Order: sequence, then C-alpha cells, then structure tokens
Amino acid sequence: MTIATAARPHLWRRLAAEFLGTGLLVAIVIGSGIAASCLSPYDIGLQLLENSVATALGLTVLILVLAPVSGAHFNPVVTLADWWLGRRTGHLPLVDVAGYVVAQILGGLGGAALANTMFETATSFSTTERVAGGHLVGEVVATAGLVLVIFALARTRRGHIVAPAVGAYIGAAYWFTSSTSFANPAVTIGRIFSDTFAGIAPASVLPFIGMQLAGGLVGILLVVLFFPTTRPPAAPRLA
Repeated sequence: MTIATAARPHLWRRLAAEFLGTGLLVAIVIGSGIAASCLSPYDIGLQLLENSVATALGLTVLILVLAPVSGAHFNPVVTLADWWLGRRTGHLPLVDVAGYVVAQILGGLGGAALANTMFETATSFSTTERVAGGHLVGEVVATAGLVLVIFALARTRRGHIVAPAVGAYIGAAYWFTSSTSFANPAVTIGRIFSDTFAGIAPASVLPFIGMQLAGGLVGILLVVLFFPTTRPPAAPRLA
C-alpha cells in the first residue's frame, strides 16, 4: 500500500504481486474468521479480536514483502488514489490502474477459495447482511482514514513505516468502526464467499463499495488539504 519506487519492475511482475498480495490478504481475513468461529464459537468479541489481530499482522507482513515490487496496494481505492494524487507526474498510468484493479479482484476471489479449501469449508455465498446506515458511514470513515495514513506518510517521505502504520490502523479500525473496516472493494468482493461472521451478503456489496469509493475521495481531499506537496519530514528539535 505504499507508493512504488521510480525503478519499478515490469508491469506483469507488479500485477502478479497485486494478485498474490490481495489473495493472501483475503485468505488471512477469511481463514482467521473461520478459525475464530471454531476456536471461540460462543464469544463474538473474542472472534473479532482473533480476526483483527491476524489481519493486522498479516497485512503488515504482506506490505513489507511486496511493496518493493508493486507498491503493495492490494486495494482498488488505494490504486485509484495513487493514480489521482500522482497524475501530473504520470506516476501510475491508467493502463496500470486497470491492470491493478483486475488483479486485485481476481486475487480476492482466489484468496477466498484458498481459505475455504484450507479449512475444508464449502465455498458458498455469505448470508451476513451488513447494509445499515451506521455500517455505511463506518466504511467511509475506515477508507478515508486508510488513504490518509498511506499518503500522508508517503508525502512526508516516511514510507518505511507505512507497513506497521497501515497494519495498526486496520487492526484498530476493526474495533472503532461499526462496519469492522472492510475499506477495500477487492476484499469485500472476496468476502462474499465466506458464510461466517467475516463474510458479507451479496446484496450488501455494492453499497459497501460505493461508500468505500466515497471514503477514498474524502481521504484524497484530506491528503491534499494537509499535505499538498511531497516534502521531507520535519527536522528533530535539539533544544
């Protein structure tokens, strides 16, 4: 989920990284959700704790491993924000954006299938309805905050801490947002195929994605407001 470096790998390598990273992220979310349901079947709070810790740690590792290849977006909203904020420099061409989004969605579907296979769970549509006013607002907040965290750090040349910062933010957002912070259209689509508390019913997907895109726009506006240009971090005060 970081800004890619100037000497970027070939597009097919970046797309493969986005496919793998998004797939493993969804496998972590769904797999830990299945495990939590088995380990703590009567304690929803403990299930959420197990799910959120696994997701936060797993996401941090995936970003650290794959950021040098593709920037580790794993999220169409992050890709769109990266394109928009860097459009004047041609940082991420539209053809790359389209490829990233397709790779992320396909990766999310593959990750759901992988998690279900590992736990020998039938792949079926989720029955967990999530469309409610509070949940939709939660998705705007979660996604806006995610975009702000990533690009605030990138624009102040603190990209080396994006991985732990994003992991920490997503882990916290599981708890402080009513929607449990999906904040990612590709992950949302993948979670259709998990009939556990980590899943989302197909009818809830489009409203969630709509709010995630709205949250991404809010996040971009906040980045432009607070960090209009890329700049070095402030020098430490010695006295």
